[in-house]
Amino acid sequence: MTNRRGFLKNIALTAGGFSLLSIDDIKAEEVVVESKLNEGGFSGYNTIVINGKVQVGAIGVANVVVSDGIQVVKTNSKGEFNFVTSTKSNFVFLSIPAGYEIKKQKNGAADFFYRIDKSKSQQTVSFQLDKLKESDLTHHFIVWADPQIQKEDEAAMLLAETVPDTIETIKSLPSKNVFGIGCGDLVWDRHDLFESYNQAVLNTGIPFFQVFGNHDADLEQRSDEYSTTTFNKMYGPQYYSFNRGLVHYIVLDNVFFIGKGKEYIGYITEEQLAWLERDLQFVPKGSTVVVAQHIPSYTNFFERNPQSSSMGAMVNNREHLYKILADYKVHMMSGHTHFNENIVLKDNLYEHCHGTVCGAWWSGPICFDGTPGGYGVYSVSGADIQWYYKGTGLDKNVQFRVYKPNEAKDFKGSWCVNIWNWDPEWKAYYYEDGVRKGDLVQVTGRDPLSVKLHEGPKLPERRKWVEPELTDHLFLFNPTKGCKQVRVDVVDRFGRVYSESLIV
Repeated sequence: MTNRRGFLKNIALTAGGFSLLSIDDIKAEEVVVESKLNEGGFSGYNTIVINGKVQVGAIGVANVVVSDGIQVVKTNSKGEFNFVTSTKSNFVFLSIPAGYEIKKQKNGAADFFYRIDKSKSQQTVSFQLDKLKESDLTHHFIVWADPQIQKEDEAAMLLAETVPDTIETIKSLPSKNVFGIGCGDLVWDRHDLFESYNQAVLNTGIPFFQVFGNHDADLEQRSDEYSTTTFNKMYGPQYYSFNRGLVHYIVLDNVFFIGKGKEYIGYITEEQLAWLERDLQFVPKGSTVVVAQHIPSYTNFFERNPQSSSMGAMVNNREHLYKILADYKVHMMSGHTHFNENIVLKDNLYEHCHGTVCGAWWSGPICFDGTPGGYGVYSVSGADIQWYYKGTGLDKNVQFRVYKPNEAKDFKGSWCVNIWNWDPEWKAYYYEDGVRKGDLVQVTGRDPLSVKLHEGPKLPERRKWVEPELTDHLFLFNPTKGCKQVRVDVVDRFGRVYSESLIV
């Protein structure tokens, strides 16, 4: 007993160090708490003893994962847990287990945490769960990337356009187990507009898990550690996990501010990487894992634009993240870039970089790569995931746009097709007067509608700095002279066929 007390008295809780204590190892009455850590150590942090329970009614729930963002423990057979944390940590949160409801805060965000009272050296928390009425082996989620509202009229457009469209999509889904992911840049440096964003979330009727984006940050702070202060007050921790059915979900904060103006890099801190390793200890290898983050881990943008800097546009220490995820089947959800891009990074790793809710910053109906403003829709059955991109105001079967030669100025003489949710498993063909002629040819270039709406110093009117960007989800074909009608068929990786016929 003496050795255990000595260990607890001298524990140093840092970003890299942790104490992993189960309820069977330690009892609250055995803990001796010092008001400060060792002299010469991290004396600014006080230790805090956390005792807790996860239960349904009065019945404890075993094997629920609980964390303070550093330590990760599981409840015992009675639903109990405890550990020693410090005033460095802000939250105690649970990884919502499969089969239980996702509760909502008053702002519509998911509720899964308690705020640590740093004035108390010992405290008790109780998580109450409610069982789902319908199995979540089948479930769905919506990804809103970059709503990025900066003005009141943009907040009004979010409420008047995106929300009703999302509600109709939710109604069309065959299961009631639906949640949303706000994939960062919820607002555009205007923290007073979080209220409008939250109202939009509430109006959808589903709980949202929120991701921290660079435009959600407290820019006046002197270091990255405090840049999430407003986000934390609004939504809770900026990294955490939860479970639905057979899928494990992880939310990360990969926006690292350098304490200079609005400058940041894409980077995941050691504290998060270490936490993630501990979190995944409780996830069977081979499982499907979904990682939500704001900045994509990788994008092909810099192959198309080699003169640009990648420091703030993708995760610089991504290979270390990939190693941690190597034993899982991983789908990574991101935004940030304001274009749509799907990349198969490795055999087990798929990056979904979403077009934005705001399009080209609320300046028109499309992003600057031609992708409609919209959101991702994901359907999960067991461990398998299917998806499509839903353009706001468009039927879900609208998955590409065809341009005639006189519309595609960058591709003179050719018909051009923008297939915005393309990935290597998709296929695309063209027909002449009902006869299949061949495959569409993939090229890199600028979307013709984006050129029309965005090119030049006077366009678009709302954001004159927006310009058409190079994309690699453009395709060309050239019908033979004399044909009267062409048809384009696009087949996604799930075998769904989308078609459009046009008179030549």
